[in-house]
Amino acid sequence: MDRLSKLSDLIAAAKRAGADAADALIVASTSLSVRRRLGAIEQLERSEGFDLGLRVFIGRRVAIVSSTDPAVTGFDALAERAVAMARVVPEDPFAGLPEAVTLAPRDLDLVDAAEPTAEMLLARTAAAEEAALAVPGVTNSDGADASWSRYEIALAGSNGFAGAYARTSHAISTTAVVGTGTGMERDYDWSSTVHLADLDDPVAIGRRAAEQAVRRLNPTRPKTARIPVVFDPRVAGSLLGHLSGAINGSAVARGTSFLKDRMGEQVLAKGLVVRDDPSRRRGLRSRPFDGEGMPGEGRVIVGDGVLQSWLLDWRSARQLGLVSTGHASRGTGGPPGPGATNLWLEAGRLSPAELMADIVEGLYVTDLIGMGVNGVTGDYSRGAAGFMIRHGQLAEAVSEVTIAGNLKDIFLNMTPADDLQFRRGTDSPTVRIEGLTMAGS
Repeated sequence: MDRLSKLSDLIAAAKRAGADAADALIVASTSLSVRRRLGAIEQLERSEGFDLGLRVFIGRRVAIVSSTDPAVTGFDALAERAVAMARVVPEDPFAGLPEAVTLAPRDLDLVDAAEPTAEMLLARTAAAEEAALAVPGVTNSDGADASWSRYEIALAGSNGFAGAYARTSHAISTTAVVGTGTGMERDYDWSSTVHLADLDDPVAIGRRAAEQAVRRLNPTRPKTARIPVVFDPRVAGSLLGHLSGAINGSAVARGTSFLKDRMGEQVLAKGLVVRDDPSRRRGLRSRPFDGEGMPGEGRVIVGDGVLQSWLLDWRSARQLGLVSTGHASRGTGGPPGPGATNLWLEAGRLSPAELMADIVEGLYVTDLIGMGVNGVTGDYSRGAAGFMIRHGQLAEAVSEVTIAGNLKDIFLNMTPADDLQFRRGTDSPTVRIEGLTMAGS
């Protein structure tokens, strides 16, 4: 029996048990991962999983149950438990299934047919780690990891929606260690893609990790100052993460976002554009439909610095008197909630070197530590490490500093470089922020 047929049977069981409406989700997964350190295999794992979630509605009362048992013979008991739970929970005035929509065909190219063997993954880790160890100055390795996975998602509802899709993932990472004793430093590099053909060369991954680690030797702790701060692309995406949290429909509806009253107003520097697109081919977070069966579409979240859209599922949309934007994310054990898909800040016109050229003294951040961000006020304070910028050039390594400000001001003082690459799902080019406080010695 195929998965959509299973879901149809489960929904029918829920209706027989007394549910007014129901939807159900299957997530089936297969994964293979390996870890190598200093030539020895530390981990080799293969796993297969099957998770099933059922959500039932009795009027405005909702309950969710989950199971790892694929047998249809257990569906009646599962449905009866869900309905019994729904009868005793409080009403949710914003609960309910959406009207089903017809999905247009989309060629998202989310499946790589080739499944690697353990030997193939081990060869990638060996290439990455050996490349790192070959770089002068590297004294140790924290290992290299390689993995492959395939997920299959099926969703159906009593509203008539039924859809299924699959996605694959390939990943490689390594961490190099330099120095000795209390003077040790480390750095890492990684690549994750839908298709193996797009994965970075493991040798390049290892070499970059090692070279970055060597540059971090003998860090200093600079004096406290208010200076321009430049975020490397691997940490600049965190700023978009804070933005997506602030425009998440659930936070906006609860009134717990510092941007809750800013729709249609300038929230980023003029000229900046932030996009979200679940339909990008081979995107790490692409999908033909969201956790409620909505197709979603590419949209401008911030245009010319002006906030143009929240991220909404149907529940948060109803709370705000709006409609879903197709951003419902969901697991089998909980309700849908809004979340970004492929989110990015559009590139600027200056190269990273040009972006830093006029900075007499500044900070270039490669790592952030901690989560000192207040989503209600926008206050921002995080530990950081990286390099000082002196007269437009990267200089000595620094660590144990804190950068602080407020996200409202940070967003209005952002300047992006031209080096945007799609590597993470949430992607940003190098970004310069004016006037952050760096707390050091």
